[in-house]
Amino acid sequence: MKIARFTVSGGEPRFGIVDETEIVVLVGDPMFVGYETTEERVPLDANVKLLAPVIPRSKVVAVGKNYADHAAEMGGEAPTTPLIFLKPNTSVIGPGDAIQLPRESSQVEHEGELAIVIGSIARDVKKEDYADVVFGYTIANDVTARDIQKADGQWARAKGYDTFCPLGPVIETEFDFSDAAIEVRVDGELRQSGNTNQMIHSIPEIVAFASSVWTLLPGDVILTGTPAGVGPFVDGQKVEISIEGLGLLSNPAKNR
Repeated sequence: MKIARFTVSGGEPRFGIVDETEIVVLVGDPMFVGYETTEERVPLDANVKLLAPVIPRSKVVAVGKNYADHAAEMGGEAPTTPLIFLKPNTSVIGPGDAIQLPRESSQVEHEGELAIVIGSIARDVKKEDYADVVFGYTIANDVTARDIQKADGQWARAKGYDTFCPLGPVIETEFDFSDAAIEVRVDGELRQSGNTNQMIHSIPEIVAFASSVWTLLPGDVILTGTPAGVGPFVDGQKVEISIEGLGLLSNPAKNR
């Protein structure tokens, strides 16, 4: 089931189930009120704007160097346990929203990733119980100011700028993450090509590990790492991330 968060002609945000060329409007956020529908169906046309399908209640958790080829291109080995860090929820934007490039960076890079959306309060979750706390999956771009990351020696500022976490276009509640292709293009040029089956630390491991550190709240998001091929993009370019079964997340870039 594909869950969208959307507006029609600039109205209030609503939630719905994507049914081919229409959205079946829901009474409210299905994470909290279930899948009760209204009588309304909205055509997926130019009047509909898809928003970030979720705004994390407290945080975005991200996993670094979770693909061996990406760890190698960054000049190191993959960590033996998940390397986790936080992005603020103010970094989240939706499909079509502009990634704003900071004036103080000259090397902003894309990182296409599968994202987990948490659906219930999660603390010390066992690996075998991970699905009990997962609402669904979406696409993310862990945008990174690489020069700032290197200069600071840690990642909070480089990965935490406003607009540095595009999410979307929808949440898929029944996604098979075992073997899904991930591709990233900039202005149509293929930059990253990988598969979720290349993850070092699996989704059950990641959910268990992250929930052993922080209590995860409904709506929190976990980014699961990126394959090799990360690289820069600049003002006026468009970054497109596709994950098989989840669709396409597209965002233009512009100077702040």
